[in-house]
Amino acid sequence: MAEEKPKGAGAATEEAPGENLVQVTFLPEGKTIQFEHGKLHYEHHGKEQSLLDVALNYDLTLDHACGGNCACTTCHIWVKEGAECLSPMDDDEADRLDMAADLQLNSRLGCQAAIVKPGKVVVEIPAWNRNYVSEEHH
Repeated sequence: MAEEKPKGAGAATEEAPGENLVQVTFLPEGKTIQFEHGKLHYEHHGKEQSLLDVALNYDLTLDHACGGNCACTTCHIWVKEGAECLSPMDDDEADRLDMAADLQLNSRLGCQAAIVKPGKVVVEIPAWNRNYVSEEHH
């Protein structure tokens, strides 16, 4: 019977693609995006599979005045959950974040924080960024 368990697990391989899924929730909108890791169409918004790239691929507004080149802080977000699924912060991003409003320990630049493994990520777009975006439509 011990051999049946692996067969049962093998039957569950129909769910195996789920093991390769990335789920990103953007707060406060509560919009959750799900895609297969490594399969996101790269739109050249920041690093490949960056949170900015994910947001823009799914028509979610995340300001990015510099075009995702780590030259501003407009795509500043707070990582609430799943930081282990993201690329580590490099020196350029850390230096740029030093100039960000409302800097927190979980702050990242959406253009630089790339998803490097499947899992669940929850990020919040700070209120000042959301307000800026909504004023843009006047």
